[in-house]
Amino acid sequence: MRELISLADDEGNSVTVSVLGRSPVWNAGLDAEIVVRTPFVSGRIGLVLSASKLAGWAAALHGLDTGEDVVWMEWDRGPTLSIQLTGERDCPEVVVEDESGSMVTVRVPIVPPDDWIADHRQRLREVSDHWVPMLSA
Repeated sequence: MRELISLADDEGNSVTVSVLGRSPVWNAGLDAEIVVRTPFVSGRIGLVLSASKLAGWAAALHGLDTGEDVVWMEWDRGPTLSIQLTGERDCPEVVVEDESGSMVTVRVPIVPPDDWIADHRQRLREVSDHWVPMLSA
């Protein structure tokens, strides 16, 4: 298992996206899950990642690096993950929406470390280097 996204703070709030392995149903996909943990609510939802979704995450990281709020996996079946750099509580917020399934939205305020975008670019490189060659095989 590799964590593509790992956002956490000292308050006990976290949102992670972990790659679990190659999808047994779709050769060009990776089984993954989004896990939300807070002192108040916790949950998880499965999803399938593709090479194009990983490219979308790279574009999202670029947007975040230039100061833009981003939405990742919008208009796709399954969950959507948004990052708002200045959320309702004047700190970054991660919003996980599952409109197509449970119809639940969770908003998690998180103050990430200063180097979090560089860390997530490295995470993306590691996931891509390990998994993307297998998806095209």
